[in-house]
Amino acid sequence: MEKNTKKTVVEMAHASSLGIVMVISIFGCLLIGAYLDRKFQTTTNVFTVFFLIIGIIAGFRNIYIFLRRLIAQEKRESDQAKEVKKPGNDRPRKRPALKKD
Repeated sequence: MEKNTKKTVVEMAHASSLGIVMVISIFGCLLIGAYLDRKFQTTTNVFTVFFLIIGIIAGFRNIYIFLRRLIAQEKRESDQAKEVKKPGNDRPRKRPALKKD
């Protein structure tokens, strides 16, 4: 597999797992809130709303962390590409002179 194709497949896998994690966090918190409302017999669904908001915040936090990590990785890759393309990098380095006693 080519390098670009492999990179694209890996990025797509990360994006799809991000969607799954977001759905699980939202619905998981929603179910926990509904369970607590049934257990404590609240009529205003306080726990459902509270845990739904927590789930939404957690889902968007995961997206934020994923995007921040992706941007940092792309910046490192572009910096490495610039480092390789700098003129004069193909010359051999001078060795330091040895001291004679």
